[in-house]
Amino acid sequence: MTQNRVSRRILKGILKKCGACGDSRLNVGLEMIAGIRKSACASCRLATVVIRSMISIGSSAFGADSDFVNKGLSDSIFRKSLSSVISGIADFGTRTPFVPGAPFQVVWNVTRACNLKCKHCYEEAGGETHDEMSTKNALICIDRLADSGVVFLAFSGGEPTLRHDIRTLIRRATKRGIYVALATNGTTLSRPQKVRELKKAGLRFVQISLDGAIEETHDSFRGVPGTFRKTITGIENCVAENLFVEVAMTVTRHNLAELSRTVELCRSLRVKWFMIYNFVPVGRGLTILETDLTPIEREKMLRNIIDDIVTRSNPKEMEILSTAPQLGRVARMIGNERCSPSCEASDGVYPTHFFNARLPLQMRELSEFIGGCGAGRFYLAIEPNGDVYPCVFFPHSSKVKVGNILKDDFKSLWTNSVILKDLRNKDLLKGACGVCENRYVCGGCRARGLQYFNDVHAPDPGCVRNLEFWKALKVREEVHEKLRPAMHRVKTRPLQRR
Repeated sequence: MTQNRVSRRILKGILKKCGACGDSRLNVGLEMIAGIRKSACASCRLATVVIRSMISIGSSAFGADSDFVNKGLSDSIFRKSLSSVISGIADFGTRTPFVPGAPFQVVWNVTRACNLKCKHCYEEAGGETHDEMSTKNALICIDRLADSGVVFLAFSGGEPTLRHDIRTLIRRATKRGIYVALATNGTTLSRPQKVRELKKAGLRFVQISLDGAIEETHDSFRGVPGTFRKTITGIENCVAENLFVEVAMTVTRHNLAELSRTVELCRSLRVKWFMIYNFVPVGRGLTILETDLTPIEREKMLRNIIDDIVTRSNPKEMEILSTAPQLGRVARMIGNERCSPSCEASDGVYPTHFFNARLPLQMRELSEFIGGCGAGRFYLAIEPNGDVYPCVFFPHSSKVKVGNILKDDFKSLWTNSVILKDLRNKDLLKGACGVCENRYVCGGCRARGLQYFNDVHAPDPGCVRNLEFWKALKVREEVHEKLRPAMHRVKTRPLQRR
């Protein structure tokens, strides 16, 4: 139905704003189904019938309970998410992997100011820069994101809490119906009053970085002594205020040995999510290339993650996730290994950046619909000056710049950008990524492919299936190291007069 041109034309009509009801026919219809809105014009009532039918068909296709979906519509964030899904079908069809009508999540680096000196910082943060948005322009930016249908907005940096107007920005985004998150190093949240102020402004989700189970490991990675203790206190304060707390750990060879202990520490702190971040050599991360995990180390780590997810019996326990898209491939492989011919009704685990879906194995196609790497497909990044990139880990290069939210139409960028279209097409991938049967559930980290090979379609060398590329990189690095002394002598040798 949704690939039919006529059907998509009908859907596009539903997306239009109704002058009589004051909102898009899609949003009016969802509110009617949820029972929030009691009356609507004849056109919106007809649209409601179409939307209800779509929900029923979609729920049946993916094995979901339509009653569950209808009940979920009482939540505004759920409605906004479903609206984005339907908008995406109207704009892009039911393609694999799926593209919503607007990015589900935008990570906005609102400042480059930071109180730490992290070795892996993609932003090379330190001091505030002259081109950071004023409060007035930042509020305009938020309104444009809300108008386009963005569901989640994460304020990041730098250290976003150092921005003087951060509470003002959180209040505006919350007022506009956006789910607001904060990505922070947690040190400023060691003051309980600060946490209460941010929560009062509308903050709901906090991601706090923790890169080791002991003070020495974390502080050496973050560049400032005493950081570990403040970060732990910040986590405790956010948990005490009933914020949704996620701890993020960038795993490298520097801290891999402490991964299990860090997970247990976070469980003891009653953290909701533990996010294992892929190391991407960008920004200051270029100076610690040698700490990147080998493909074998990463594969073993991802298998251990899946084992933890599968054996987790209490749904209230901390969930472990990862930004490494290979986790989707590993989950499929383990599912196949453990599946007998009679296990068709068994549950499988299908990890995403946002949650670990537990679904019957016959619904594994849904994991391809959800997709792997979400750069430019599920999320976008915004720089302090308004420049838009597919991901925060993409270099600030004109080659991969999408546009600027203050200068360009955001909806048009999302729909028509050439770089975004390229990233969404997993059939353009190269190396083992391009022929892998799991390219739609994984596809490799596009930022890593770009940083290592200067090509957004290049293979992710962190995967065991791209081991030959990893070995070639190591040879290149060894040659570079051997040549470095000679290159230094050439650079420093004085010019000889003739």
